[in-house]
Parts: sequence; C-alpha cells; structure tokens
Amino acid sequence: MKVDLHVHTYYSDGAFSPEKIADTAIDAGLNAIALTDHDNVLSYDVAKNYLKENNNEDKLELILGVEINTLYKNYEVHILGYFMDTNNSDFKNMLKTQQQARITQAKEIISLLAKKEKIKISFDDIKKLVAEGGSIGRPHIAKAITNAGGTSNVVEAYAKYINDDSPVYVPRKTVSPFDAVEVIYGAGGIPVIAHPYDIDIAEKLIKELMTCGLRGIEAYHRKHSPACVEYFSSMAEELGLIVTGGSDFHAPSAINGQILLGKNFVPEWIYDKLIQEKKMMDLA
Repeated sequence: MKVDLHVHTYYSDGAFSPEKIADTAIDAGLNAIALTDHDNVLSYDVAKNYLKENNNEDKLELILGVEINTLYKNYEVHILGYFMDTNNSDFKNMLKTQQQARITQAKEIISLLAKKEKIKISFDDIKKLVAEGGSIGRPHIAKAITNAGGTSNVVEAYAKYINDDSPVYVPRKTVSPFDAVEVIYGAGGIPVIAHPYDIDIAEKLIKELMTCGLRGIEAYHRKHSPACVEYFSSMAEELGLIVTGGSDFHAPSAINGQILLGKNFVPEWIYDKLIQEKKMMDLA
C-alpha cells in the first residue's frame, strides 16, 4: 500500500490540476492520496469525478483533506484535516473566513505596491493564477509582481516584497491553530499538525492543541530527516497520537524535473492507523 497524505493542486499553491494529480499518482504506483489544498476542499470532487469518468476509481483511493494556515505567536502553524463533513456549518464558515482573509491580504498588498513601489497589478492579475474559487496566496502575488515586470523572477519578488520585513507586505489575519483543530474535530475530521519541524515550540504546542482535539503528528515529510521522523514518531506514541506523512507535493522539483509526488516513504501502517482512527471517531 503506497500512500501520500499531503498533496496540493492548483486550487491552492500547487502546479497541477486535480486531474493531473490523479494521473500522476496512478503512474507513480500510489494506492491512496489525500488532497490537502490550503483553506479549501474544492479539488476533491474534481479529482473524484475525473476518476469515475475514466473508470479509475479502483486504481486510486482519494482521501478528503485540507491544510489550514494559522498563526500563533508569530509562528505559522499548518493544521491538516482528514475526512471532515464538508457540510458542517463551522467548517464551512472557517473556510469562508480564511478565503476572505486571503483576498483582503492580497488587495492590501496590491495597494501598498502601487503607493510605495510604483508596481501596478490588479486583483484579477492574481486571481487568474489560481483555479476558480481556489486559495490565493503569496506564490500567486509573487508571480503577479514578476509578470508585471516588478521583479525579474519569483524568488526576487519573495526577497523584496513577500516577507515580514518588506514595507509592502501585510500579514494575513487568520484563525488560530486551536480554532482550526477544534473546527476540524467538530466536523468529524482528524486534525494533524503539519511538518512540525518548522516550529521550535512544537512539543509544547502539540500538547496544548490536544486539549482541542489534535489527533496526529505529520512525522513523515520531505523536510524531516530520519532522526526528525523518529523524534516526532516517538512523541506521537508517547502522547497517544497517530502518525501521518506525505510528500507535501506542490510542483515538480527543479532537479532533473523529478516528480516528488509519493517519493516520501510513508509506511503502510500509517494508512491503516488513519482509517482506524476515523472508525474510532465515528463510533465515539
């Protein structure tokens, strides 16, 4: 059983459509993937319908997922969710709030770019870089700046304008990780902290998030060394949490054009534990 529980599409900051992700996953020999776009779940139905139309439902299992971007004490904390009831009112409202915050941030940055840097881009210039209804984010703003001639490439746009030290950058007003965990859990989903290596207060935060319903730690991730995987796997076992993992695929690697989807080794038992956790939640 080959699985990848962290995959992005062009409904957020991924390069591929849900259809291409599905085809790529099958070609890579994956048995199951979770589509975890930032702050929306739109890609799931698109990919599911595509598999059905092409009689490939038996070749790839799709898991409904999401990655909620949150802020806590100047830390960017990402919360993954799996198997939510997307009709849950609190869950729907959280996604709506997150989407509005992304739009507000983009428009404020557009205004500051024009005033302070004389770089003129429109909201439509950014919006057209993401699938209809998808999540606008920093990569799209950076690309729009580059397309407008404000910088020679996206890396330069990030260095000059898309960071906390830039006079034109406006942080996004987002939900807290506690809110995200609570809402996902309340919608019947499994909340998991994503790539905790990025957070130097991870252990303390994980314990605090457990009081709101956190059920897992993403120990397997492309940024995590074997020692890091062992550290977070041991922490999960000690705390009674499940372990998840995935490639966090966004786009082909610049190195040899390698497709990274599914390249992270995720043990088969991780899928089993995730399914078991969902069954236990449904019985509770």
